[in-house]
Amino acid sequence: MGKLGFISLLVAVLAVLFGERVYNLRKRLLATRELVKNHLPNCVLLKDLEHGTEDITILGDGLAFISAGLRFPGYPSSDEPGKIFVLDLKDSRMEPKELRMPRNFDLETFSPLGISLYTDPNDDAVYLFVVNRPHPKCQIEVFRFVEEELSLVHLKTIKHELLYSINNIIAVGVDSFYATNDHYFENYFLKTYVEMLLCQPWGNVVYYSPTEVKEVSQGYYMANGINISPDKRHIYLSDVFDHNVHVLERKEDNALTRVKTVAVGSLVDNIEVDPETGDLWVGCHPNAWKLFFFDPNDPAGSEVIRIQNILSDKPQVTQVYEDDGHVLIGSSVATTYGGKLLIGTVFHKALVCDLK
Repeated sequence: MGKLGFISLLVAVLAVLFGERVYNLRKRLLATRELVKNHLPNCVLLKDLEHGTEDITILGDGLAFISAGLRFPGYPSSDEPGKIFVLDLKDSRMEPKELRMPRNFDLETFSPLGISLYTDPNDDAVYLFVVNRPHPKCQIEVFRFVEEELSLVHLKTIKHELLYSINNIIAVGVDSFYATNDHYFENYFLKTYVEMLLCQPWGNVVYYSPTEVKEVSQGYYMANGINISPDKRHIYLSDVFDHNVHVLERKEDNALTRVKTVAVGSLVDNIEVDPETGDLWVGCHPNAWKLFFFDPNDPAGSEVIRIQNILSDKPQVTQVYEDDGHVLIGSSVATTYGGKLLIGTVFHKALVCDLK
């Protein structure tokens, strides 16, 4: 074979391989899934939340904390810094209130992603852990919540070489947590395009404490949402590209071992756990191809999945809400309280509905 023939053959092989990767990527991103409306009654879009409510978590008294204003390359965003809101789900007016941030905190680069609450059993102090992604950096901010003033006191910023691409976090102590790294490469181009095409299981979970930082679970295509069971014995982890929720058992040394995997059938984002029933509520992307390749004229839809009895032999996976993008774009989280369902999004609005 001549040199020209060899080059032509090489180009053809590379084209086939690239085409196969794109085909597999489209399958993982559910590019061909047709969405239908499965709405809930009495849905209302929340005021003042126009540019993303990427994560939401609720205190036991019905006070919801909302991370808002994530700024990420390629997606619509506000010119304003990120914010943290609270919403009293016991108040029928459903009016989010912006928390006052401390003066000693760098607001200009604040880009909040995943959040987690921890209540100190010794004095009932509430701590808010926030994944801050000021592009291209990645760090954890720890605040103390002052309810009487609706304000946050900044306690510290946590950085570590093992916390290089954090997506979400679950606090298990005043100064300890588990965190997911959703990417392997730090370069934006490599992690956004090369990793998507290669679809290799490079994501992981890291345990952090002041005395020990270690990788405790690995082998995920895109480790994303993370939460904990009411009895604190199991960790729940969503793998976006694999469309699964993994159940991991906590060990005495804070290591994690895999127990089981539950197929969801959608791209799973953040996970919230009902403290009374143990049910998982998952914000999902039913056609993430549209989310990654955003077109405002053909928006990505939203989906909420409920998983009941996840530790049993037959977990029940139920679709609770679905929209084709004309009401809600890119749902990233869902959580419940008092018969209400609260749904947040990556860069769009937030919705509250009555559960049927």
